[in-house]
Amino acid sequence: MFSKILIANRGEIACRVIQTARCLGIRCVAVYSEADRNARHVALADEAFLLGPAPSSESYLRGDKIIEIALQSGAQAIHPGYGFLSENTEFADACSQNGIVFIGPPAAAIAAMGSKSAAKAIMEKAGVPLVPGYHGDDQRPETLRAEALKCGFPLLLKAVAGGGGKGMRVVNAIDEFDDALSAAKREAQNAFGNPDMLIERYLTQPRHVEIQVFCDSHGNGVYLAERDCSVQRRHQKVLEEAPAPGLSTETRIAMGEAAVKAAQAIHYVGAGTVEFLYDVDGSFFFMEMNTRLQVEHPVTEMVTGQDLVEWQLRVAEGSPLPLQQDQIRIRGHALEARIYAEDPDNDFLPATGQLNYLRTPDESAHVRVDTGVVEGDEVSVHYDPMIAKLIVWDENRDQAINRMVHALEQYRIHGVKTNIRFLHALADAQPFREANLDTGFIEKHRPLLFPPAKLDLHKALVLAAGFLLEQKRSPNPNNEDRWSPFAHQNSWRLNSEYAKPLALKVGDQIHELKVLEKDQHYEIRVADSLYTLAADLLNDQLKAVINGHRITVHATQQGKELVVFHEGESFRCEAHEETFGLEDVSAAGSLTAPMNGSVVAIMVKSGDTVKAGQTLVIMEAMKMEHAIKAPKPGVVDEIYFNEGELVSEGAELLSVTSDEEVAV
Repeated sequence: MFSKILIANRGEIACRVIQTARCLGIRCVAVYSEADRNARHVALADEAFLLGPAPSSESYLRGDKIIEIALQSGAQAIHPGYGFLSENTEFADACSQNGIVFIGPPAAAIAAMGSKSAAKAIMEKAGVPLVPGYHGDDQRPETLRAEALKCGFPLLLKAVAGGGGKGMRVVNAIDEFDDALSAAKREAQNAFGNPDMLIERYLTQPRHVEIQVFCDSHGNGVYLAERDCSVQRRHQKVLEEAPAPGLSTETRIAMGEAAVKAAQAIHYVGAGTVEFLYDVDGSFFFMEMNTRLQVEHPVTEMVTGQDLVEWQLRVAEGSPLPLQQDQIRIRGHALEARIYAEDPDNDFLPATGQLNYLRTPDESAHVRVDTGVVEGDEVSVHYDPMIAKLIVWDENRDQAINRMVHALEQYRIHGVKTNIRFLHALADAQPFREANLDTGFIEKHRPLLFPPAKLDLHKALVLAAGFLLEQKRSPNPNNEDRWSPFAHQNSWRLNSEYAKPLALKVGDQIHELKVLEKDQHYEIRVADSLYTLAADLLNDQLKAVINGHRITVHATQQGKELVVFHEGESFRCEAHEETFGLEDVSAAGSLTAPMNGSVVAIMVKSGDTVKAGQTLVIMEAMKMEHAIKAPKPGVVDEIYFNEGELVSEGAELLSVTSDEEVAV
């Protein structure tokens, strides 16, 4: 076994590899960018080396520098994790040329699957079922247009070198094709350096089912169950589970054998995932093969009881597979939810910010948290916005879902927008519980996944007030009665009562509360309603009884903002103080950046007349594009940024005078 390895990655996957390596007595070398100087993976490693500036092109994609560090540190092998250089044939080759073991498949296998079109041809020859479409080398727009007409609609445009939903567009009709092709090619070029596209018939109710395969250098190959990854947004996985619900034993075996056949067709070695589209009629089609460890590998580990990183390390140093096919056992059910810094209410746009407050569920045999961050870390614009992976296991799917719902209620973050509330609604949605799954699940059940808040506004205000009131009570060193009138905060006076005013601001609205301290409780008036509150605050946990209803919540105050967490939801407010000054006002017709990112393309110039819905500016954040469109017809007055510039969320990008204003 290796004595020292270098991990050419960051975040949770780097931490995950270090965890297993330590168990095997292997020393770990980390690499980091300037933005990751204080990152968790750097702290966990035995030693770490600076790669360069924050942009990945100047740090984590610098294969030459990583190999130089590996040689300098004496690392015998490099684990690439996923993303970055994990599926880079040049890097795998360079490792071999420098006498370093690449903990992954041979470069030839990566190359074979790296082009989706070439992969389709190989799979067709190997007898693996394929979706109808075009996978040719002729990339002229007119050729692609003609092939689209042959394929039929709806169809899927997909970058041949792509992954993670980037460079991908669904096209419903031929009149959408040209714009979709341009956008997909541009996104693919930016993300992968290759604009080439393939075309596939878009199945309207498919499930995304993938098989974990493993092969060694001795000719052995196995599959370790399947995962259902159908619940996606923007073609990116949100929630995964193993095994896939509702598959027959015959289908599982057929899929598994097809996946091993696919891997052996390219002389594969190591961990890989063969992804299939599974249709409602029980048929399945090869989609692609990921020649690395997947983000969602923990659900396979939970149901098989195997450590797949350990398998990778053993196979890479030349050992045979730890188990043969008939020795692999599946037990129970596992789910994984990806905790992202993003805004589900704003089309899942990525978010940035500091993790001012971070609490995770307690880990156990049933609950696992894979993460690369700690409280105080920053989610930056430079890397993927995934904060953590929350994985749960139980004896059956229903119990595992209950575990997930409860664990999400225990996951609390403040400082950056997250998808926790959305994930909670998703895991608890009846169609998900009933396994009515397909890749359009989120769009189909959107109203269920964005429900109204469980806490009504008045009760949330009372809880917020309770936290603020209890927080202000200073520790009592003399053990005096905390409810003594001399300990009250409401200007108590003999033979009279004083209801203290408390103004809480929620969004743009200010709510006036009246608070009266009584013996052992508060009386709080909100509008025309009166609430009796008994409260006890311990650290961040508030145990409250409101009009006889006992409820436990958690809360944190960061600056002026107070956040109350309850059953996967969060309520935000701040104690209001009247201020006087200039208001920040956007000019009528202005358009602002919906997130932190860079300006990729400016599609208009000053003086242009634009139509409603016309794309004006294209922004990119974390390799995902977002089009800024004209809200109504008008004329472009001024453009405030140039292509390539970084902009902050809320920055005014350009101004447009509407036709009505022009007419006046």
